[in-house]
Amino acid sequence: MDKALLKTHSTRVTDYLSRRLPAPEGPDDRLPEAMAYAWEGGKAVRAALTVAGCDICDVPEPAAVAAAAGIEAMHAYSLVHDDLPAMDDDTLRRGRPTVHVAYGEMLAILVGDALQALAFEIVAGIEDVPPDRVRVLVAELARAAGPAGMVGGQYLDLLAERQGTGTAAEGPRRVETIQQRKTGALIRWSCEAGPILGGADRAPFRAYADAIGLAFQIQDDLLDVEGTAEETGKAVGKDAGRGKATFVDLLGVEGARAKAAALLTAAEDAVAGLGPKAHVLRDLARFIVTRRS
Repeated sequence: MDKALLKTHSTRVTDYLSRRLPAPEGPDDRLPEAMAYAWEGGKAVRAALTVAGCDICDVPEPAAVAAAAGIEAMHAYSLVHDDLPAMDDDTLRRGRPTVHVAYGEMLAILVGDALQALAFEIVAGIEDVPPDRVRVLVAELARAAGPAGMVGGQYLDLLAERQGTGTAAEGPRRVETIQQRKTGALIRWSCEAGPILGGADRAPFRAYADAIGLAFQIQDDLLDVEGTAEETGKAVGKDAGRGKATFVDLLGVEGARAKAAALLTAAEDAVAGLGPKAHVLRDLARFIVTRRS
C-alpha cells in the first residue's frame, strides 16, 4: 500500500471534518480544538476502505468522502473514550498525549460525545444517492457502534481482563468474538458502505471485512509485544500487564502470524471477483498485516 494514498485520504477527511467543526463560543471554548486534536494523525485506514468500496460500486465521490469522514469521526470518538482512565487508561496515542491528558477528562468525554454525534450528522446528510440507502447506512452505523458492535465488544474486552476468557479451548473463540465487535464492526461498516450506497451485493465486502478486521487486531497484538512506542505512537507491552485477552497470548507469536497470513489470503480471495478496482482493497489488506503502527 502506497502510504501517500493513505495520506491523501487522511488529508481529505481532515479537511472535510474541519469544515464541520462548530465555531468557538469564546476564547475559553476549547471543544472544537480538542475535537480536531482527536482525529489528527490517524492512518485513515477506515476512510481508505470506505472510499475504495464506494469506487468499486460507482458511488459518487462526494458521497464516498462524506461516508469516509463519518467513519473517521466515529473511530476518533472510540479512541478518545477507549483511552480514558476508566477504560484502558492510556496516556499516549499517535505519538502524543491522549485527549484526556492534553485537555482533561471532562472535556475528553464531551469530545467523544460530540464526535459520535458529528459522525451520525455527516452520514445522515449524505446526498447524491437514494435516501433509502442512506437510511440503511445510518442504521448500520448505529448497529456497528452500539451494544451489538463496538461498545459491546469493548465491554466484553474489559470484562475478560477481570474474569478471563474461559478454558484453553474456549479462549480463541471468545477473543475472536470480542475483536469482531470491538475492532471489526467499524471496519465492516467501512467496507460495506460502498455496496450499501451503490445498491450492490454486500457479501464479498463483508467476507473481506471479517477477515481484515481480525487481521488488524492480530497485528495490533503483535505490535504490543514486538513494536516500540516510537513505531506505534502509543505505549506497548500493556496488554500482558493488564491481563488482556489477545491472540498472541492464546496462539503465541508465530501462531498469531500464521493466523494473520491465513486471514490475508481469505481477504484477497473474497474480493477476487470484484474487478480491477479491487486491487486497492488487496493492497490495504497487505498493509494491515505488515504495518508497524
